[in-house]
Amino acid sequence: MLKILSIFSFLSFYCFLQLTAQSNAGHMPDSCFSVPERYRNDDGGYRSPLVFYNGKKVKNARDWGKRRTEILARWHSMMGQWPPLMKDQELRIVDSTTRENLMQYRVRFYWTPNEETEGYLLVPPGQEKKPAVITVFYEPETAIGMGGPNRDYACQLAKRGFVTLSIGTTATTQSQTYSIYYPDIDHATVQPLSMLAYAAANAWYVLSKIPMVDSLRIGITGHSYGGKWAMFASCLFDKFACSAWSDPGIVFDNTRPNINYWEPWYLGYHPRPWRKRGLITKENPSKGVYPALVAGGYDLHELHALMAPRPFLVSGGAEDPPDRWKVLNHSIQVNKLLGYQHRVAMTNRPLHEPDKESNEIIYRFFEHFLKL
Repeated sequence: MLKILSIFSFLSFYCFLQLTAQSNAGHMPDSCFSVPERYRNDDGGYRSPLVFYNGKKVKNARDWGKRRTEILARWHSMMGQWPPLMKDQELRIVDSTTRENLMQYRVRFYWTPNEETEGYLLVPPGQEKKPAVITVFYEPETAIGMGGPNRDYACQLAKRGFVTLSIGTTATTQSQTYSIYYPDIDHATVQPLSMLAYAAANAWYVLSKIPMVDSLRIGITGHSYGGKWAMFASCLFDKFACSAWSDPGIVFDNTRPNINYWEPWYLGYHPRPWRKRGLITKENPSKGVYPALVAGGYDLHELHALMAPRPFLVSGGAEDPPDRWKVLNHSIQVNKLLGYQHRVAMTNRPLHEPDKESNEIIYRFFEHFLKL
């Protein structure tokens, strides 16, 4: 066990040292994009995104455009179709305060057609157009520095010159239902994790209307629950320029209780009463669309492929160890087909919790792809 932990620590710390050694802020070293030798050319047995569902192979960029449309349509058909995106609303400012050299605004907007949410907008000084990042978590206070350690993504990115919008599912976290249910919790027509992605897409639209925000340079990030949310949002909504996912569990894994896509608030929605929380067993089976996805050979690497050629970073911890490169090899191949490299990155740490080193790499990732 100690040997495994030391390997994780070395991988993360080595990448961190390379980052801090660079003279230019935001430089991403090659090591973050480099597949370890033992995982190169290993597809993990996952079905290739470069093969149509009818078995035909993707041969060029034009084929990939069709295949990408096929993947997106198939997943939406299984998870439920989104309501129309809400493109014309603007953020409403509730109050404001000054924090160091940042302006902090408490804001409201509709993230579904029938549900308003409240979050925080952090704005650094200066009138020039700025890159921006949406942060997602159980509630919006953590990312602005009012929660646990090393989870203050919105605050730290704002200090680095990003406009940040922190949002979260406060009410449903308090009620332990954890997600967004449309049109309501007893009659949901869209799997909740997909609705979280829809809500983040609407957040993109309100953020893009802020005059100092460059709409072409908006990313999204989150940890754990927020990592799942950020992953689905950026994969299903292509206006996010890039994305960083902190230890969400980037593939289905029925043996890990924290990679729990089968729960009713993710991809296992079913009318209440809900299944007992926990691992899938014969006595406590999964429901909703999740078992159909698994039985059909679908996995999250198909969604990752939708990012190409947009960059993404997996900030891996206990749920996303180094062997997840087997999964990421599929996205690397898609980018290679399109003529891109250094679009898929991963770092690793031994524990699920983010740390200073892993977060530094996340911040440098956004600086590299949204600033330089």
